[in-house]
Amino acid sequence: MHVFALILIKAIGYYQWLLIAYAIMSWFPDAYATPIGQFLIKLVQPFLNIFDRYIPSIGGISFNVMIAYFVLYLAQIGIGSLLLK
Repeated sequence: MHVFALILIKAIGYYQWLLIAYAIMSWFPDAYATPIGQFLIKLVQPFLNIFDRYIPSIGGISFNVMIAYFVLYLAQIGIGSLLLK
């Protein structure tokens, strides 16, 4: 059970890095048109769409990546506290 929890926590950490890369790519024009950008969109956008349905953009700025990162952080803490005791 501990090994599964550690693998899950590590996978969530990697996904958080993908979210960070996705957010940084938004700063550069046409970054999403590259093959790496398209790959990130396929991995990250389905998870971000969950938040897009409930949290609107404020002044054209979307905070969904930050909220998604925080949700994943809370999931890491929860998994760690529940499964690693």
